[in-house]
Amino acid sequence: MQIPLQITFHGLDHSDAVEERIRAKASRLEAIFNRIVSCRVVIELQHHSASFHIRLFVVVPGDELVVKRETKEAHIHEDINVALRDAFLAMERQLNDYVTRHRRTNRIEPAPADSLI
Repeated sequence: MQIPLQITFHGLDHSDAVEERIRAKASRLEAIFNRIVSCRVVIELQHHSASFHIRLFVVVPGDELVVKRETKEAHIHEDINVALRDAFLAMERQLNDYVTRHRRTNRIEPAPADSLI
């Protein structure tokens, strides 16, 4: 990443274990596409529902990919590990779609055979 990974905690204390898990998941994103410009992760504890909301912002050349994991079923994301897993899986899908589109639009067409002479 050109800009270091940014991790923000809202409504809960900083956790080295959670930060390490996020860094590992962010490195998986870089394995999918090594030209990520920046990645920002916001973890928020919703006190009224005791669930975690995860937001991911990944900047790639020419685009920003965003995942906001807010489920209507609050109990699903009461475990921070499940919330992180779901958010990063959604980002992996978006990043794979971006890579596919990027490769398709930047494909160089072969020169016509008669121009090679």
